[in-house]
Amino acid sequence: MPFDISLLTVEIILAALGLAILVMGLIIPSNTKRGLGPITVIGLIAALASAIATWNVQGSLFEGMFLVDQYATFFKITCLSAAVLVTFGCMKYVDQMKAQGEYYSILVFSVLGMSVMASAGDFITLFIGLELMTIAFIILVALNKRSAKSAEAGIKYVILASISSAALLYGLSLVYGMSGTIMIYDVARMVVGGSVSPLFVFGLVLLVAGLGFKISTVPFHMWSPDVYEGAPTPVTAFLAVGSKAASFAILLRLFMGGFIGVAETWVLLVAILAAMSMVIGNLLAIPQTNIKRMLAYSSIAQAGYILVGLVAATEAGVKGVMFYSFLYVFATMGAFVVVTAVYDKVKSDEIADYAGLAQRAPLLAVVLTISMLSMAGIPPLAGFAGKLYLFKAIIADYFWLALLGLIMSMISVYYYLRVCLVMYRDEPIDNTPIKTSGNVTVVLVVAMIATIILGIYPGPLSEVTNTAASTFFLH
Repeated sequence: MPFDISLLTVEIILAALGLAILVMGLIIPSNTKRGLGPITVIGLIAALASAIATWNVQGSLFEGMFLVDQYATFFKITCLSAAVLVTFGCMKYVDQMKAQGEYYSILVFSVLGMSVMASAGDFITLFIGLELMTIAFIILVALNKRSAKSAEAGIKYVILASISSAALLYGLSLVYGMSGTIMIYDVARMVVGGSVSPLFVFGLVLLVAGLGFKISTVPFHMWSPDVYEGAPTPVTAFLAVGSKAASFAILLRLFMGGFIGVAETWVLLVAILAAMSMVIGNLLAIPQTNIKRMLAYSSIAQAGYILVGLVAATEAGVKGVMFYSFLYVFATMGAFVVVTAVYDKVKSDEIADYAGLAQRAPLLAVVLTISMLSMAGIPPLAGFAGKLYLFKAIIADYFWLALLGLIMSMISVYYYLRVCLVMYRDEPIDNTPIKTSGNVTVVLVVAMIATIILGIYPGPLSEVTNTAASTFFLH
């Protein structure tokens, strides 16, 4: 088969962009580095346009080690959309850190790692993409040199990320040792209808543990609150969305693509993790007074909801994960861009300091309200449609899990509305209006409109995810 370099278009654009920004950050004067933000946005939009343009292109490279199908392209579009929104909406915050070259180049390399993860067809490519993303996030989390919390978050993240990577690598080694192949779909053909050894099952458990860290499920969530709070807010936003989407891409590829023949060995374990994440994430979010920590625990609960799609172990489950991952981008980005804008003015992430935000910045208050209500699954917002697809996929076989998810969604309304109450009821200490720049306003409006439209009219996105999910099973 001839080598078709066009299948690597997105990755080539991202690699070239990351290197170009890194070099420009080193050679251009400090007073002109503000221009790196717009350049990064333009480059990311070019990569996004390339991914959309090649939607119908399918193929593989390196004897199946790199897969290009609509499933992989969908997750690339999801991660690139998140990267465009967080870069365009948080340029002012990054300019204040005085590390534009490092931030933008490393962010692009993290997206490159996510793109490689989405197309991974074997264990080696999977691990390379995962580590590229992880190392980039380690740097980004600790990038704010003037913040002790950022340094602390970076140390915690590097230690726990190393442990999770070790568990993942050991699990992959055991699966390879028991199956004799590193190709994901070759493993599937070997285990269909056959019995597996205890070592193979132990390898699967280690894979769940290693990837559970990346998506911050209970009990592998201990890093999330501290890292979310300590990291620069744009990094927290992208970590909450991009890394989660890419990690779910390889989680589905591994377990639904490689281990579906032995689903009975891992489905119950994943169901328990999903239940624990929904319960503990929502309950621990209630007493939080810092909005970034509250959103961290909320993201743990969201990971539990998305895991429900993997529990289904069907094409409908894959569709549910993809659908929810995409709409989660807009709700989360809307919330974190608001947090960034408020911090820029009040220099605090405490919920109490959001008092009177509806008077000081009506748009910020409205977007944050809609974003959080969408996360809670309130109709007719996008989060409701996403949870409907997920729970519908499991209600026949795992009714208890769907019921638990519904109960936890209702509980989550409490802590989300508590923030809304502070914004709309309490009087502000400072009545000075909070003004937002044009790019922040654009991101907020886009996030708000997308969250509303995807809830009211989910049909087009549902058709896209149906098509992409069907290509997942063609290998």
